[in-house]
Amino acid sequence: MTQPPPGPYSLLARLALGLALLALWSCGSAPPAPQQPEPVTPPPVEEPPVQQERASHSLPPSTYASQFRQADTLLADDQWMAASTLLAQLPTSGLNANDTAYRGYLQARIDFLRGHQDQALNLLAGLDRPGVDLALRYRILNLRRHILDLSGHYLESAQLGDELLRFAPGSDIAALNRSIWRDLQKLDSAQLEQAAAQASDPQWRGWLTLALLTRAPLQETLVQLPTWLQDNPRHPAANPLPGGLGFLLAAPARLDKVALILPLSGRLAAAGRAVRDGYLASYYEYVASSGGAAAFDVLVLDQDAYPSASAAYDAALAQGASIVVGPLSKQAVAELGARGPLPVPVLALNRLEDSPATVVGGSALVQLSLAPEDEAATVAALAFGQGARRALLIRPDSEWGSKTAEALVANWQGLGGSIANSVTYNSREDYSATVKEALDIPASEQRARDLRGVFGSDMEYSARRRQDIDVIFLLSGSSAEARSLKPLLAFHYAGNVPVYAISSIYGGVADPRDRDLDGIYLVEMPWLLGANPDLQGTLTAGSSGGASYARLNALGADAFLLQTQFRRLQAGPDALLRGNTGLLSMNPQLQIQRELVLATFDEGAITPR
Repeated sequence: MTQPPPGPYSLLARLALGLALLALWSCGSAPPAPQQPEPVTPPPVEEPPVQQERASHSLPPSTYASQFRQADTLLADDQWMAASTLLAQLPTSGLNANDTAYRGYLQARIDFLRGHQDQALNLLAGLDRPGVDLALRYRILNLRRHILDLSGHYLESAQLGDELLRFAPGSDIAALNRSIWRDLQKLDSAQLEQAAAQASDPQWRGWLTLALLTRAPLQETLVQLPTWLQDNPRHPAANPLPGGLGFLLAAPARLDKVALILPLSGRLAAAGRAVRDGYLASYYEYVASSGGAAAFDVLVLDQDAYPSASAAYDAALAQGASIVVGPLSKQAVAELGARGPLPVPVLALNRLEDSPATVVGGSALVQLSLAPEDEAATVAALAFGQGARRALLIRPDSEWGSKTAEALVANWQGLGGSIANSVTYNSREDYSATVKEALDIPASEQRARDLRGVFGSDMEYSARRRQDIDVIFLLSGSSAEARSLKPLLAFHYAGNVPVYAISSIYGGVADPRDRDLDGIYLVEMPWLLGANPDLQGTLTAGSSGGASYARLNALGADAFLLQTQFRRLQAGPDALLRGNTGLLSMNPQLQIQRELVLATFDEGAITPR
């Protein structure tokens, strides 16, 4: 079901997250942080700014109000055909400016639901003209911003959001601030610098300079933030600061020792060492940027040396840890989750299946992981943003395939997409038959046989695939599977259909055999697309595990990032950090969610899209 541009959290989800945040830092060895932000108050201003008129949510009166409301309701349920029929019944001439604009706005929503993004954007651009009611103009521009955001035009979306802030209804301002900030976090520093150099409007330039200063090391950001606030006292991002930045300006709780609990000698030792290396490389980089002074000690504990994860946690407490990073395995995280109130916070490196929305009587169990469900959500949004609407889903017949597909389908249908067909495969021997079935080739071949029976055996006939799909989601569990399946799609007449996948189809290093994957779109973590090159260089020179563990190196680096900026999570749905594994935010279950980057295979290598 598609609604006009929503905020990322419902009221109930916000309430659940708010309750959970009350426990984030309680009962730890350090004094608890304040439960509500302590925003930095801008300097007093003698002359208050002139308030611009704000739009309301109430549309202007219209002779056709009933038809407009009915069409709006139909579109909210994705019934664009019925809405289109209704709009066609309106007069083609004689409408006043507002009725013409509202009809155009509804038509743009129809175009968007059909996957005609450019057509919708062009129509909306022509509707923003003098004389249009402010509430209607707000809807028009906000829909345009929403489409720009989904289709990957993040700079244009953010700039339009900044324009909307000047007359948006007061109840929408927080969501707009959040959207602008998320868009800016998806841009690289060069894009921000160029935009800032070209910006003539002070408010827009303020957004860009704030985003740029957060790209510096943490210590530099902490120095520059107060200066930015002094220079931009009335800026919409000044109070509160976006992304949870305001919590960084509060005096931090005392932190003497961090315990890193990882498997370092057992079955998962190689994975544990890769995470450890990523964490410690980030730690030493942090120390170097601080002038060589360590802000806290790191205690590394081998979980395999203890009878249980809970025993390792108790050992960390006994040695004075103020926060625990780890454990790594799902079973170990579940054990800590079931032990009852936690004396100090835990940043676990896996995700619980049934994570509680609140923490009662103890500190938080925040969960950072490389969950494929996050990748499935990202790939669904990116494909939808490019105009795809009816999907073919191909996945392995496994628990992993089922869970990943469930997440993808839920997000895809939530956006307004539909699944035309879904098929599974078990083994290499299944691949060709699976692809043929998915594309409905057997039915086409049967039609050919029927026609030959009527018109003669020498009749020429080429099989045809089903024509009702505009995207293929290939949820292969490995690059080997994907390399076998992708050529079969072309062989069975689907070579022109865009194929989207998650990072499981990429082994982490360039492989000449991956030329068979050329043209596939996949979502991948920034780390494997060249982010943080200095830190990666340090790891390449001295770490264990090799390139195959690059993703776990990135997980360790993000564990350090989150641990050092843990208090930003008090911002709840507003908390947003640019990580090595993706753009990081937190849901009401205290699970860190990752939004990844769109990439494509070209000559066997992946490049950002």
